[in-house]
Amino acid sequence: MTREPYRLYIERIDPSKNMARYYALSIEPNLFGGTSLVRSWGRIGSRGQQKIHVFDSEAKAVDLLLTLLRKKRSRGYRVMR
Repeated sequence: MTREPYRLYIERIDPSKNMARYYALSIEPNLFGGTSLVRSWGRIGSRGQQKIHVFDSEAKAVDLLLTLLRKKRSRGYRVMR
C-alpha cells in the first residue's frame, strides 16, 4: 500500500498559441497489492485522456512520476498551487 499520497497537477498556458493544457499524476494502490500511476491530460476544461501504469512496487511508480515531471517541466509546464 502507498504510504505517501502522491498527487501532482501541472499546467501549461500560452495565450499567444491558444494553449491551455493540464497534466495530472497520482500514485494509488490497486486491488492486487501493487501500485498504479494514473496519468490524466488534456485541454483545461475538458475531460481529456487517462492512462494507468501498474507496478509491483511503489518505487518504480515514483521513478516514472519523476521522469514524466522532468519531461513536462522542460516543455514549459508549471506546478499549480
